[in-house]
Amino acid sequence: LQTRMQSLQPDPKAQYRGVYEALRRMVLTEGFWRPLRGIDVTMLGAGPAHALYFACYEKMKKALSDVFQPGGNSHLANGIAGSVATLLHDAVMNPAEAVVKQRLQMFNSPYTSVLGCVRTVHRTEGLGAFYRSYTTQLTMNVPFQAIHFITYELMQEHLNPHRQYHPQSHIVAGAVAGAVAAAATTPLDVCKTLLNTQENTALSSLKIRGHLSGMANAFSTVYQLGGLPGFFKGVQARVIYQMPSTAIAWSVYEFFKYFLTKRALEKKP
Repeated sequence: LQTRMQSLQPDPKAQYRGVYEALRRMVLTEGFWRPLRGIDVTMLGAGPAHALYFACYEKMKKALSDVFQPGGNSHLANGIAGSVATLLHDAVMNPAEAVVKQRLQMFNSPYTSVLGCVRTVHRTEGLGAFYRSYTTQLTMNVPFQAIHFITYELMQEHLNPHRQYHPQSHIVAGAVAGAVAAAATTPLDVCKTLLNTQENTALSSLKIRGHLSGMANAFSTVYQLGGLPGFFKGVQARVIYQMPSTAIAWSVYEFFKYFLTKRALEKKP
């Protein structure tokens, strides 16, 4: 839904007034499973990407907190740790989620499978196409994750000051953190989507030949086609997506952290 609603010059059949209408029309005209297109490639990358992500975050958060605020919780350390963890996460996820998944999700996508999409993009645009938006992705995700982790840790200070395993606080803090970070970084996400999908209709209308590259060009193109409101296309879908996404991620992570730590402590003599 987010990818479709961020389209700058969508096909008349793919012009939606809201999230619910987009979902309803997509299911009715393209089939029940269409909204889940691209889930397989996301699942392939999510495991290793999140393993690197949380491992790096925990290690750096502890090391930096000891420097900035010994014995306490430093929001600066949380922000920096989250930003560095993003470098590893996006290196794995950018080709899978940002390029392949979004091309599969576009209206009237010419790609019928993940492997077919990978082969076509590699043959026609080269290996670099899978990382064309990597710097843009980082430009978006570094501030996103900094805001995300700082907000999560701040919420935990109020909801769960003793930092015990408390599922309700992890869900609420995760959802709020995801919503705040998603809304704040939507303009960058719109530019990233344009770079990933190379939306033909939008580029043709401005007589742009070849492939669009670079954050500056993306910003200029979005502004020419949609003005300031264009930078907030799909913000509702993005927030609705990120709230349960981050709530689930933090809940599962905190559960396994608690479960594995508890087992390790029980094994000690």
